[in-house]
Amino acid sequence: MKILLAVDGSEYTQRMLSYLGSHRDLFGASHAYTAFYAVLPVPHRAAAFAGPALTRSYYEDDASVVLNPIRTQMETTGIDAEFAYEIGHPADLIAARAEQGRFDLVVMGSHGHGALANLVLGSVATKVLAKCSVPILLVR
Repeated sequence: MKILLAVDGSEYTQRMLSYLGSHRDLFGASHAYTAFYAVLPVPHRAAAFAGPALTRSYYEDDASVVLNPIRTQMETTGIDAEFAYEIGHPADLIAARAEQGRFDLVVMGSHGHGALANLVLGSVATKVLAKCSVPILLVR
């Protein structure tokens, strides 16, 4: 099974990874995992001022700060994974990666906001649920 792990480095990502580790009967090393992080884009004017090299360096550093600890945690649990990032809106990128990569399952943490907070703030998880036809497991 191809499993896309949507990560953001938050406490909710840690909960999701702990869930994977504690449910080895479902999520063992026999699956193909990809940990995916969506880096929020730098505003156009800031990117133009900073220049392409500095902007690219920022994106790479941001992705490393999130993905490196996840890489270490997955190695200690014995789960081999690929790691990837893209620049853009998280919900759009996660749904597109899941569809285009022909993943069988998306696993992601949920911030657990109530209905009112989702209405006002929006939720990446809610938007991924709306945009993606791939099954999604939300871990609270």
